[in-house]
Amino acid sequence: MRYFAGIDMGSTAIKIALVDQQGSLSGHTVVPTGSFFQKNTLEALQLLLRERGIERSDVAYLLSTGYGRKLLPEADETISEITANAAGARAIAGSAAIRTIINIGGQDSKVLLLDADGHIRNFVMNDKCAAGTGRFLEMTARNLGTDVGELGNLHCRSSGAPLSITSTCTVFAESEIISLLARGHGKEELVAGVHYSIARRIVRLARQIGIEDRVFFDGGPALNSGMVAALEDELMLQVVVPAAPQLTTAIGAATLARTAWIDTGEQVNA
Repeated sequence: MRYFAGIDMGSTAIKIALVDQQGSLSGHTVVPTGSFFQKNTLEALQLLLRERGIERSDVAYLLSTGYGRKLLPEADETISEITANAAGARAIAGSAAIRTIINIGGQDSKVLLLDADGHIRNFVMNDKCAAGTGRFLEMTARNLGTDVGELGNLHCRSSGAPLSITSTCTVFAESEIISLLARGHGKEELVAGVHYSIARRIVRLARQIGIEDRVFFDGGPALNSGMVAALEDELMLQVVVPAAPQLTTAIGAATLARTAWIDTGEQVNA
């Protein structure tokens, strides 16, 4: 059995997906990126293969993508995260037509517009300011003395109007959050305010190329139920969130690795 690996080397996490010759997901893992991209990636891949009982020699094609994709010379090919993200969304959604993809990563946020066949028609991204990214959520959690995974619960417990976070720069937004806490505002309303601040930025970004239903939301922040709720409110649309949204781009890379191997003339049943 041959396997195909997709590695999404993000700024905060390394995501690895394996698919088999039939294109089915065979394994996956998510580990912190840390300071040593290549070393941490190779160790995570080896551990995943060992857990799944797969030999490294059985991995016929390895494709890297993401922020650190060029830092892995062991990869057979590199590809942009935009292409991999679209391929992953198509693979996960199956026959369900996805027309808009919203991806929030650690360092940037992206919106992709697909045609009826699932091909990229247009895209727009924001990598100039972290105030619309996962990094902003990490900063918020740190200032509140909580874990990022708790932000969704805090949002759901908010009963009043979300606080207005007006700063467009993370540094100033952090000062604004600290100031609001000092004035006695609760964590719940503050977290809701942060989620809506990010959602409004994303929606403004999306409107530059148009928003078409169905909307697929992925990236690590899509695990945050409060972020999902704020985005749906701002879009006035229900969004589709996959079971493991942080893996979408890695799954797309693995799927494209399988396609690249087949295109070389190899047989799927080899």
